[in-house]
Parts: sequence; structure tokens; C-alpha cells
Amino acid sequence: MADTPTEQLQMEFPCDFAFKAFGPNGPEFAERVRQAVAGTVDVSMDALKVRPSSQGKYQCVTVLVLLHSKQQLHAIYAALRKVEGLVYLV
Repeated sequence: MADTPTEQLQMEFPCDFAFKAFGPNGPEFAERVRQAVAGTVDVSMDALKVRPSSQGKYQCVTVLVLLHSKQQLHAIYAALRKVEGLVYLV
């Protein structure tokens, strides 16, 4: 079984990559996601997109970053899995 959704993909580095984390609606969750990704690569505020669910209970936080290696990809997924409140990760 693949460790991440990208295990099956052939990726060439450097490349842009979008991480999507779903969790409770609120600024705290989005900031925790940003910090998790920023622990491995630089994250500008422009790289962050937050979209609430239709009922407003959850949100999707998308972070677009430039990856230079598969090690960065795995490190970010590992950090995101530890984010408090995480419901789903793509």
C-alpha cells in the first residue's frame, strides 16, 4: 500500500505541489497546516487557500509549494498527519 497519494506518480523535481488538508473551520486549523508545511519549505501567505465546507463546519486548506525532492514531499505529509484536528489529507 502506498504511503502517500503520490507514491504511484512519477514526479520530476523541482515541481509545484498542492497539499490539501481538511479539518475544523477556523483560523487555528489553517495556521497549524501552514506551520506544518513551513517546517520543511518556505510558505508565503499567497500559497495558502482556505475554503469552508457548504455547512461551514469544516474547511479545506490548500498549500501550494515548490518541492525540490521526494524527501520534502514525505516530510511534509508526515508533519501534516500530526496536525491537530486533521480529518482528511490529500
